[in-house]
Amino acid sequence: MEKMTATKKSSAKRKQIDDNRIIELYIDTVLSENISPKNVYVFCKNNTIEESDFYSFFGSFESLRQAIWIKFFENAVYTIHAEEAYQTYTDKNKLLTLFYTLFEILTLNRSYVLFTLKENKTNLKNLKDLTLFRKEFKEFVVSIIDENQDNNFEKLDKIKKPVFSEGAWIQFLLILKFWMDDSSKSFEKTDIVIEKSVNTAVDIFNTKPLESLLDLGKFLWKENKMK
Repeated sequence: MEKMTATKKSSAKRKQIDDNRIIELYIDTVLSENISPKNVYVFCKNNTIEESDFYSFFGSFESLRQAIWIKFFENAVYTIHAEEAYQTYTDKNKLLTLFYTLFEILTLNRSYVLFTLKENKTNLKNLKDLTLFRKEFKEFVVSIIDENQDNNFEKLDKIKKPVFSEGAWIQFLLILKFWMDDSSKSFEKTDIVIEKSVNTAVDIFNTKPLESLLDLGKFLWKENKMK
């Protein structure tokens, strides 16, 4: 009888562990100790969870870190679609909403984001943690184009869509780098960069692209000069 009771308790404990809980424990661990866990065994032991629980959701820390960024993106998409007026937005405003919402979520998790990006010494473009995030991001940008097809994106054909989505991704990385170094109140300067970047992205396929590029370039040059 005692063995059966112990088994039931153990099973109940395992059921409480899900991917969100493991992610929460991982983020807390790296921020508390300011270093990534040495291995899955040590991580699980320190957090009193079974290795089998970890591996039932993630194959490695690398897949866990990628999942964290996917969670960021999924939360952004959920927030965007929860806004009733979103479907009436122009493609430009949908892009603005995507960028603003993403950076609001990243700001809520700024300590972790800064840790994971600064821990990795490679260029942001090659960061493995963002691999799946990049895929979801680009697909969402293409979906915005497909949904609207208004005057702003009327020049985008099937060949140009991947080019535009890749350009939007590069813009995201540039803004991410700016945001990492932004010390302005409520990151208001990042908001300015987002607006100018999206306007440039849309205008590139419309009118006055040169003026938009110069406007964005002047702002970024001025901010870098002041640092």
